[in-house]
Amino acid sequence: MTDTTDVIVIGAGAAGLMCAMQAGRRGRTVRVIDHARRPGRKILMSGGGHCNFTNEDVRAEHYLSHNPHFCKSALSRFSQWDFIELVRRHGIAFSRREHGQLFCDEGSGRILEMLLAECRQAGVALGMETEIEAVSRLGERRFALHTNQGIYECASLVVATGGLSIPGSGASGLGFEIARQFEIQVWPLAPGLVPLTLQPKDKERLADLAGIAVEAAVRCGKKQFRDPLLFTHRGLSGPAILQISLEWQPGQEIGIDLLPELNLAEELEAQRQHHPRRALKSALAERLPKRLAAVMAPPEWADIPLARLSSAQVQQIATGIQQWRLKPGGTEGYRTAEVTLGGVDCDALSSKTMEARAVPGLFFIGEVVDITGRLGGYNLQWAWSSGWCAGQYV
Repeated sequence: MTDTTDVIVIGAGAAGLMCAMQAGRRGRTVRVIDHARRPGRKILMSGGGHCNFTNEDVRAEHYLSHNPHFCKSALSRFSQWDFIELVRRHGIAFSRREHGQLFCDEGSGRILEMLLAECRQAGVALGMETEIEAVSRLGERRFALHTNQGIYECASLVVATGGLSIPGSGASGLGFEIARQFEIQVWPLAPGLVPLTLQPKDKERLADLAGIAVEAAVRCGKKQFRDPLLFTHRGLSGPAILQISLEWQPGQEIGIDLLPELNLAEELEAQRQHHPRRALKSALAERLPKRLAAVMAPPEWADIPLARLSSAQVQQIATGIQQWRLKPGGTEGYRTAEVTLGGVDCDALSSKTMEARAVPGLFFIGEVVDITGRLGGYNLQWAWSSGWCAGQYV
């Protein structure tokens, strides 16, 4: 038996649910299908379970893409303020954190409940545990999906399958496969907003630092981020590292300033004048966690009094801490990445409707598109904005 609806949305995540509820409000018959058991798994995981659902400051420069202008239309037509208004209308309490990030006070489940309630009100049908076996085009604006639940036909097919990040959440490459099937370019994929691993020598040297977090300025190329940095058993994490991972390429060095508020050379010179007998590692421990100070102090000078250090040696020590050059071994991969870099070529889509230019009736929204937001609620805002736009036209 064949089930026919106006719109089928593949993917019951942030972008897919937003698109479905908007299309349903317009009187379209909508079915959302997903292979997972429950909808919105990544929404529930977002923001450590408190859903960093948007940011007060959303601009195109917060996104990476081969077409940096593509996101502007969607972000302006359904802005962070529009989503905030929806959240308020549902009585969801939220708080502002650093850098304008907005989080749910009561947990991520409240955002998912809101989206599902809006979908129910709009008459959207939700089909979970639905595996897609094949997608075919029946003609102009007509598609058929062969699934383990039967055959579904629609006039508008929306691909909201997300990327490859966090496979435990149900991530798959289906959306990219559909794009390639219809001869739409997919830019190379890579894990983003992801911890970095260390080379064997550095891993051995820094092994005892796992669990230490410091405020740091981390640089790669022309980009720098000042945020907490976390030492882990595998390497480096924390917001500063996740942000820089969007810039880093294998083989590149990153620069780390472990004391961005301080001129360490001047500080050590002052300590040398007032506490000449203080050991170098003890002097560094005045500003850095004790274990970190012990590791960052050059072994040959760590235990000698400051008075025995020359000005050149003091400068060398300060440079090693404030201009620390490190070549990561790699990333932790999609297992812990928050997003997927690359994706469906924006130039193949309409920035107004998210429809494929060469395939009428086929739409791509959310993370599957070559739009990657920085850390701070930007990726969910792209999901809301792109989903809203497609929902006005499907």
